[in-house]
Amino acid sequence: MQSNLRPIASLLLAIAFLMAGNGLQFTLVPLRGHVMGFSSIGLGVIGSAYYVGFVSGCLLGPYLIVRAGHIRAFAALTALAVVAALAYTLNAGVAPWTVFRILNGFCLAGIYLVIESWLNDRATNTHRGLVMSAYVFVNFLAFTAGQFMVTLYPIREDGNFIVAAMLASMAIVPVALTRSAQPAPITIVTFRPLHLYRAAPVGLVASLVVGAANGAFLTLGPLSAVRSGLNVGYVALFMGAATAGGALAQWPAGRLSDRLDRRMVLLALLVGASLTGFALWLFAATDTLLLVFGALFGALALPCYALAAAHAFDKTPISETVPTAATILLANALGSVIGPMLASVMMALQGPRALFLFTAATQALLVAFVVYRTTVQEAVLEPDKTSFDFAATAPVGAMVTGEQLDPMDPSVAVPEPYVPPPGDGPAASG
Repeated sequence: MQSNLRPIASLLLAIAFLMAGNGLQFTLVPLRGHVMGFSSIGLGVIGSAYYVGFVSGCLLGPYLIVRAGHIRAFAALTALAVVAALAYTLNAGVAPWTVFRILNGFCLAGIYLVIESWLNDRATNTHRGLVMSAYVFVNFLAFTAGQFMVTLYPIREDGNFIVAAMLASMAIVPVALTRSAQPAPITIVTFRPLHLYRAAPVGLVASLVVGAANGAFLTLGPLSAVRSGLNVGYVALFMGAATAGGALAQWPAGRLSDRLDRRMVLLALLVGASLTGFALWLFAATDTLLLVFGALFGALALPCYALAAAHAFDKTPISETVPTAATILLANALGSVIGPMLASVMMALQGPRALFLFTAATQALLVAFVVYRTTVQEAVLEPDKTSFDFAATAPVGAMVTGEQLDPMDPSVAVPEPYVPPPGDGPAASG
C-alpha cells in the first residue's frame, strides 16, 4: 500500500494542509462573528456564502484549469484562499465577510477539482479505489483536526486566522515542487436535475435536503454551541466529535446499503438524526452528554449524502456517472446555501438550540418523501446495484468519481500542456 500512495504523497499533503485550514475557518468564523456581535441571521448569510462560492467554483473552476493548467490554477486559487483567510482580520462586518466566504468556497471547489483529477491521473486502475479512499480519509481527518485548532488563540485575537492562512499557503509547497508531468482530464459540469429526478428522485431530493440540514449544522453548529453556554474548547470538541462520527459511520452505512434497500438504510439514519436533533433542541444537555449527542448526530446525519449519491449511481447508467456525480454534488451545495439562512432565522426567533429544530424538521420532511417513494417504486435488486464507493459518494470534492475519466466523454476536457515561452528554456539562460 505504501508504494501505491508514495507517488501521490505530495497531493495528499497539500490537501491535508488545506483542509486543516478550512476546518479551522468553519469553526472560527461563526465564533468570531459571535464575539463581534453579528446576529444569527447575519452569520447564517455568511455561512451560506461559502456554498454560493462553492457552486460558482464547480461551474467556473474547470475552465480556469483548462486555460492555466493544474499547477498554476492550484497556486492561484490557493493564494486567493490565503488572502480570504487574512482578510477577516482587516474588515469586520457581515457584508465583507460574506464576500470572503464566497471567495473561499470558490477557491476550495477549484482546488478540489485540481487535486481529484490529478489523483485520478496518477492512480492505476488496480489501485484507484485505494488512492481515492486515502484522499477522502485524509480530507476528513484534516478537517476534523482543523476544528480543534480553534483553541490555539483567543477568539477575539487574529492568531487563528493567521494559522489558517499559513496552513493554506503551506499547501502550495508540495504541489509546486512535484515532478508530476502531463495534467489529467477534468470534468466540465453537466447539471441535469430533471433527468436525474426522473431516474432517481430520492437521490436528487435527498442530496438537496441533506445539504440544507448538514450545511446548516456545519456552519452554525459552533454558534449554537457557544450561545448555549459552551466554552470554546467544548465547541471544538462538539464539532470535532460530530465530524469524526460522520466520517467513521459513512463506510459501514454504505456497505450495509449494498445488502439492503439503500432507501431503507437512509430512512433509518434520517429518523435517528431527526430524533437526536429534537433531543438537542428540547434538552439542555450537560457538556459530556452534549458531546455524545454531537457524535451520534454526526454519525447519523452526515453519511446521508453518501447513501443518496450511491442510490443515484444505482439508478443511472455507468455512461452517465460524471453528470450524475456533478448533479448530486451541486444539488447538495445548493441545499447548503439555503439551509444556513433558514436555520439562522429560526435561531433568531427561537434561540440557539433551534438550529437542531431546523435539522430535525428538515430530516423529518425528507423521511416522509422517502417513505412515499418506497411505496411507489420497488427497490433496486442487489445484482443491479453498484458497489458502495467511499470516494465517489463523499461530500468533500468536485465532480471526479472513482472511475478513470474518458477524454472522449463530453463531460471531460483535457487542459492544454504548459509550453514555456521562447527564450525561457535552459539554453537561453546559458
